[in-house]
Amino acid sequence: MFKRILIANRGEIACRIIKTARNLGIETVAVYSESDSSARHVLLADQAYLLGPSPASKSYLNTDRILQIAQDSNADAIHPGYGFLSENPRFAEMLTDNDIVFIGPSSKAIELMGDKIESKLIATKAGVNTIPGFTEALSGPDKAIEVAKQIGYPVMVKAAAGGGGKGMRLAASEAELLEGVQLAINEAESSFGDGRVFIEKFIEQPRHIEIQILADKHGNFVYLGERECSIQRRHQKIIEESPSSFLDDDTRCMMGEQACALARAVDYTSAGTVEFVVNQKKEFFFLEMNTRLQVEHPVTEFVTGLDLVEQQILIANDQPLEFNQSDIRVNGWAIESRVYAEDPNRGFVPSIGRLIRHEPPASNDKVRLDTGVDEGSEISMFYDPMISKLITFGQNRDEAINNMLEALDNYLISGISHNIGLLSAIINHPRFRAGNLTTAFMDEEFPDGFSGLENIENNLPIILTLAGAISFIISNQSEILKNIFDEEKNLVVSIDHKFYPITVIRRDFENFEVRQIESNLTIKIETTWQPHQRLLNATVNNTNITVQVWRENSRFRLCWRGVSVPIVVRTARAAELMQRMPEKQPPDLSKYLLSPMPGLIVSIPVSEGEEVKAGQAIAIIDAMKMENILKSEIDSKIKKIYLKEGDNVAVDEVIIEFF
Repeated sequence: MFKRILIANRGEIACRIIKTARNLGIETVAVYSESDSSARHVLLADQAYLLGPSPASKSYLNTDRILQIAQDSNADAIHPGYGFLSENPRFAEMLTDNDIVFIGPSSKAIELMGDKIESKLIATKAGVNTIPGFTEALSGPDKAIEVAKQIGYPVMVKAAAGGGGKGMRLAASEAELLEGVQLAINEAESSFGDGRVFIEKFIEQPRHIEIQILADKHGNFVYLGERECSIQRRHQKIIEESPSSFLDDDTRCMMGEQACALARAVDYTSAGTVEFVVNQKKEFFFLEMNTRLQVEHPVTEFVTGLDLVEQQILIANDQPLEFNQSDIRVNGWAIESRVYAEDPNRGFVPSIGRLIRHEPPASNDKVRLDTGVDEGSEISMFYDPMISKLITFGQNRDEAINNMLEALDNYLISGISHNIGLLSAIINHPRFRAGNLTTAFMDEEFPDGFSGLENIENNLPIILTLAGAISFIISNQSEILKNIFDEEKNLVVSIDHKFYPITVIRRDFENFEVRQIESNLTIKIETTWQPHQRLLNATVNNTNITVQVWRENSRFRLCWRGVSVPIVVRTARAAELMQRMPEKQPPDLSKYLLSPMPGLIVSIPVSEGEEVKAGQAIAIIDAMKMENILKSEIDSKIKKIYLKEGDNVAVDEVIIEFF
């Protein structure tokens, strides 16, 4: 067995690999950039070496420096994790040439499958179902238009190299195609150093389902069931589960056999994933093969009982698989939620800053957390905004869903914006619970993002009950000690500019009744909550719930099950006076283009004095490895440009001023 492994990655995947290596008695070597000097993976590893400055191009993509560290630390092998160098055939070849084992497939397999055009040709030859399209790199926009007319809109433009949603653009018209081709080329060049893109038919109402495979160096190939990855935003997966509620056994078997056939065609070894799109008729088409560990691998580990990182290490060490296809059993159900540092209420813009509070739910045999951060960690603009992966298990899908909702209710994060409320809203959505999924789910159900206010009406009785009990406890701390019971307080709850009168009655230390005047509804609540606590555990009409309570100056915010609602509770007289107060008008910012996110200015394709039309691109920002194009909302004229290409930009910083 290897004595020492270098991990050429960062964040949660580096921590994940360290855990398995430690279980196998293998020492680990971490590498880090300047901004990651105190990161979790650095502290967990047996050794750690500085790579260089924070930008990935100068640190985690610096192959020469990583090789030098591997040699200096006497590492036997390198695990690349996912992203960065995990699908770089030159890096794998470099390690082999220097007698260091690459924990992954051969450089040849990486190269063949990493090229989306070549992989599609190989898949067709291997008998794998493929999507109709043009299997050559586009020579320019004219060729793109020609191909799109042949296969029909909508079409998908894809980078020939790489994956992870980078260099992909969906186009439903010629105008969208022309813009999408250039954006895809730009993203592909910046992410993979390869600007080639191709075009294929977009399968409408598709589900994204992938097959996990393992292959050793002794000719053994197995598939470990499937993962449903249809909940996506901008082609980036958000929630994954295993198995899929859509597949039947026959389809699952055919997909697994085709995935293994493709792996055999390129002499594949290690863990790999063959991704398919599946239409409503359960017809499936090859999408791509990821020649690495997937972000969502934990759901497969939960339902199969296998440690995929361990299998990768054993295979790289020339050991044969200790099981065959008939030994693989999928038991129960697992769901993974990706917790991101982003603001769903502002178009999902990335959020950077310090994690002031990070208190995940307790891990057990049904809840798992993979993370690379701790309380006090810094979320950097240089890398992916993922905070953690939360995975839950159940004997069936409903149990896994309920365990996930409970875990999300108990997950406390502050200091940065995050998507926990959105994740809860998705998991608890009737359509998700029914398993009625497509890759268009987010666009159809959350077209305007997510504010947390969407489900107020459906949950209003509980919200008012919680607000009444919380307000009573906060304002009557001294009286509680006097054993004053059956006291009534008439209050008004203000939610989203609406006012709701209530009466709160305290029956004893833990029991309250809240009467909602307009509906004449009385609800009982039992809780031991105190104002210093962030989590409120309560029984509301005999139902147990856990709610997050965040104090915000004169108000507090309640968060649970996709609801995130700011609340102010006043006396009846104060509420009456408040309704007469004039509203403060926000400043007029219509003459300014403000950055919606932190990032790097890629280009500003306009100049001072230039007249611009509504919808015209006026700035492009690279934020956490994704290019974002900003367009003028009106016809106007540029008065002043405050930033230039290569400048860092903060949220709400002025980029352009108009006349």
